[in-house]
Amino acid sequence: MKTIKDKYLLVGADFAGYPLKEAVCKHLREKGWKITDVGVVEGSDPDRDTDLMFHRIGLRVGSMIAEGEFERALIFCGTGMGIHIAASKCPHVHAGVVESVPAALRAITGNGVNVLAMGAFYVAPQMGCDIADAYLNASLGSGYEWWKNFYEFHKLAIDELEAFNYEEYKANGFKVKHLGDYPLKLETKPEE
Repeated sequence: MKTIKDKYLLVGADFAGYPLKEAVCKHLREKGWKITDVGVVEGSDPDRDTDLMFHRIGLRVGSMIAEGEFERALIFCGTGMGIHIAASKCPHVHAGVVESVPAALRAITGNGVNVLAMGAFYVAPQMGCDIADAYLNASLGSGYEWWKNFYEFHKLAIDELEAFNYEEYKANGFKVKHLGDYPLKLETKPEE
């Protein structure tokens, strides 16, 4: 698997997300990231390259995460929504759409998002670079450890989602099979 620790990243964008993807990838390459791009690239033709529609790129990226080729990916379309929905159809993909640095941090630190989507209609290029930096320099449980049981609570959620089987859920009266429990309540961050 190509990992974040080794600075490997998968990216994909449709035509609407292409300009933002290009700005973010240029920024990341300058920082030494090795990027595999499976979406629209310079010279792609929207009239002939119908495999580059947002949902097809999302499925391609999602499958590469599902198959364990890459640890994480960044994806881009006009809103971030459509490409994220498509990627989420693949098993083991935990995708999220963000438009701010705090949301990107929470997506990875609290939800273990392995595919992060951004919308070029809403995210300016510099913000996209800042979002990518925040996302790629954090991991599940980092940054919010001052909440009691933060990591355990969120790791449990990820584990239950990984184990989720809709037919079993339905047969169980639409109740989730608990793998454990960790209490978590909102707390005020202590002064340092």
